[in-house]
Amino acid sequence: MKRIYVVGIGPGDRKYLTGAAARVLEECQVIVGYTAYVDLLKADYPEKIFLTTPMKQETERCRMAFEEAAKGMETAMVCSGDSGIYGMAGLMYQIGQEYPEVDLIIVPGITAASAGAAVLGAPLMHDFAVISLSDLLTPWEKIEKRLIAAAMADFVICLYNPSSRKRADYLERACDLILQYKSSDTVCGLVRNIGRMGETYEILPLGEMRNKKVDMFTTVYIGNRETREIGGKMITPRGYRNV
Repeated sequence: MKRIYVVGIGPGDRKYLTGAAARVLEECQVIVGYTAYVDLLKADYPEKIFLTTPMKQETERCRMAFEEAAKGMETAMVCSGDSGIYGMAGLMYQIGQEYPEVDLIIVPGITAASAGAAVLGAPLMHDFAVISLSDLLTPWEKIEKRLIAAAMADFVICLYNPSSRKRADYLERACDLILQYKSSDTVCGLVRNIGRMGETYEILPLGEMRNKKVDMFTTVYIGNRETREIGGKMITPRGYRNV
């Protein structure tokens, strides 16, 4: 049976790699992925064949993986975080229609939302929405609608890709939209370099967060009306009324 595993490797540090993901990487002959993510694995799997493409070459990367599998090579396509949450699983299924002889197996991983939440405390204990501010694949107008809808419903909001050199003001723009429906003193959190060297976090009110300088390696958490800071951590109660 020819097969490809689409593997979520977590936020970076090997301690976040699941047992299932580690077993697949040990058994596979070829590891394919975005250059930055593959570089995280090379030291642990030096005997593997590594194939990479840069950002914006996702389709080419998928076909590269399928071509290796079609040759009979046990192949893993790796993604940061979870393979099915802003990962490569969906595109792999689409491209996989061209390779009906190759079986596709999805291996989940720990996404930034949950890994960063553990650093902050417990901000995602109740309903929440995850929204990417990257407009490479989604028009900004649609992102705005999602931000407004999540804020109106008082979801805890987790923001991926909050800023880049070309999108330096996107977090500020997002906060201004959310501030129409959430108080400026809403408890928020930032986590940088989740699970990697230089990991830091900060808890601050929404009104201050709009002015923070962040990057693509920052995950942003915006609380709901019940979220509060307890002992230097960000906590969203689940609703245990007797506490």
